[in-house]
Amino acid sequence: MPRFFLEELDESDVVITGPDARHIGLSLRMRVGDMLTVCAYGRDYNCRIRSITPEEVHLEVCSSTVCAAEPTVSVTLYQAMPKGDKLEQIIQKAVELGAVRIVPVLTRRCISRPKPAEFTKKLSRLQKISQSAAKQAGRGILPEIAPMRSFGEACQEIQKADKAILLYEGGGVRFSGVDLQDCRNIALIVGSEGGFDPEEARKLQEQGAVPVWLGERILRCETAPLAAISILMHLTGNL
Repeated sequence: MPRFFLEELDESDVVITGPDARHIGLSLRMRVGDMLTVCAYGRDYNCRIRSITPEEVHLEVCSSTVCAAEPTVSVTLYQAMPKGDKLEQIIQKAVELGAVRIVPVLTRRCISRPKPAEFTKKLSRLQKISQSAAKQAGRGILPEIAPMRSFGEACQEIQKADKAILLYEGGGVRFSGVDLQDCRNIALIVGSEGGFDPEEARKLQEQGAVPVWLGERILRCETAPLAAISILMHLTGNL
């Protein structure tokens, strides 16, 4: 069944507008009475089309359930800016694996150093990648791609998480040694191609981040976050 995302939803009159409305009527050729799924607030709403135009599709909610594909933990990935199109690959796979938010971060060793205004222009495309991955994975929410943060801003944000985890090539505990009991919000911090400057790693640990070591094999910056999210999902019973 086709899936569409809404940030807000009124169950008495669910309305889809814009490109999604045109896609429903013109590309999918759906008609009054056809069924589709609307995803909002981590729930799947099974809806019947009441009326349809190229601009608006009005729906009737027939039933709703908690989305089984949504993990019980909220993982926010703080990813230091990688080179080229690697960020697009990271976003796609991180969303498929269950991340709820991806925050690009500019650190000292980032080779790619776009200005905030330049990066903002890319957000729309990156959010579309997230949406496509969320649809493919059957997610119940549309994971957010945040504007690029400075290292200092990221340090402040991770303090709000129940647990902050720093992937650090300089050593640390294994994932099995991280206490995840009662954690609902996890911040995962991953470096770019050059990893983290020792001073940055120290600063993150001062803010409460637990350094985690992934072993002797050196993983690429686009591989490490996906391995870490997979492990987190397994340890929390979501994989």
